[in-house]
Amino acid sequence: MEVKLLSHTPEPERVVATAARLCYAPQAAEEVWAGFTPEKQQEFIDKLVDYGHLSPFEHVAFTFAITGVSRALSHQLVRHRIASYSQRSQRYVNEAAFAVVVPPTVAADPVAQEEFMRVIGQIQAGYNRLTALGIPKEDARYLLPNACQTQLIMTMNARSLLHFFSLRCCRRAQWEIRALAWKIRQEVIKVAPLLFREAGPACLVQGKCSEGAMTCGRPYTREEVDGEA
Repeated sequence: MEVKLLSHTPEPERVVATAARLCYAPQAAEEVWAGFTPEKQQEFIDKLVDYGHLSPFEHVAFTFAITGVSRALSHQLVRHRIASYSQRSQRYVNEAAFAVVVPPTVAADPVAQEEFMRVIGQIQAGYNRLTALGIPKEDARYLLPNACQTQLIMTMNARSLLHFFSLRCCRRAQWEIRALAWKIRQEVIKVAPLLFREAGPACLVQGKCSEGAMTCGRPYTREEVDGEA
């Protein structure tokens, strides 16, 4: 799995601070923008986070290239609706030699991995036979498994990313999307540390688990989260 931050709103923290300050300022937007030093940005954003006033975070967006993930992951990812996605199409791209994501539990068991790859090989052979018979790729793809690797571009605003982290950095999140969430978190903290100083699982950020009776009972510590950065 690889995650690369392709682009983001320039000066994201200044944008958020300006948008929030403008709501209460008699000055023009340009004056508010000019008056925000890095120190004032930090002070203002800290207040926004502490108050839970996060709507100004929606003014900045981050675009990522995500590769080497499974279709099982991408089906979960698009459940985060306030985002934009462009995914490699199995309708138009020939999957004659598709790569797969192997779950760690399978990879750790030689017998299980052998069985997993045996079935993948059968699917691959079946897909190739269908396309050789002239079946369109858009129909042959019905054989393809959730393990099939894909790549996509995702754009999400800062507020949606904070919500994404609160759910997907959780220990109970499915292993692959949890790994993706921590990688994305690493990327955004590099360019907007003030916006994402409280980014992480709900147990740490909100002080309580959001999973209710399904809690794992092992809340993250600050040291663990900092270790993921």
